[in-house]
Amino acid sequence: MSRYSRNLEESSFRGRTADFAWLLFYSATSLLLLSPLTSMPFLGSPLSFSLVYIWARRNPSVRLSFLGLFVFSAPYLPWVLLGFSLMLNNSLPKDDLLGIVVGHGESLEGGRKEERESQGR
Repeated sequence: MSRYSRNLEESSFRGRTADFAWLLFYSATSLLLLSPLTSMPFLGSPLSFSLVYIWARRNPSVRLSFLGLFVFSAPYLPWVLLGFSLMLNNSLPKDDLLGIVVGHGESLEGGRKEERESQGR
C-alpha cells in the first residue's frame, strides 16, 4: 500500500508538496472524526487504504494483476483488496471501508478543485 502512496505523491502531486500534505491532513482528520463512530483505536490501515483508493481513482487506465490469478483495472483495486480481506477474515473489514469512504470524499473534493482551476477560478 505504501507503493501506491509513493506513486500518488510522485505522479499526481509532483511539485505540489503542499497539496499532498493537505491530502494527508484531510484524510487523517477525517479518520479521527469518524473513528469514534466505528470504535477503531488504530487508524494506520484506513489511512493507507484511503491513499490506495485515491491513487486508484486517479489512474483508471493502469492494469493490475492480483496474485497472478486475474487482471483488472486500477479503480477496482480497493474493492479487490476489500474482498480478499473479507475472504481471509470472514468478517466485514470496517477499517478498509472507512478508508474507502474517506478516500472517496477526498477524490470528489479533488475533482471539484481541479474543475474550478481549469475554469480559471
